[in-house]
Amino acid sequence: MKKQQTWHGPSHYQIKVKGLLGNQWSDWFEGMTIASEGSMTTITGKVADQAALHGLLIRVRDLGLPLISVERVEPEQNNKK
Repeated sequence: MKKQQTWHGPSHYQIKVKGLLGNQWSDWFEGMTIASEGSMTTITGKVADQAALHGLLIRVRDLGLPLISVERVEPEQNNKK
């Protein structure tokens, strides 16, 4: 049986942006994992709620990085994508 998802409260997200960010940006992105490959960076981790997600997206915007995707993921998928 598939677990029913709730759309409020903490969730794990994977945010992909065009551009390179190093691990030193992790604190600025609230401790999320930063991984770069080629010309793309993936920011992955637990986000407290929708307001916190919007805050992270504002930080991406403030850095001038083009947003590629935002995906809600299961915790065990974080390192697979």
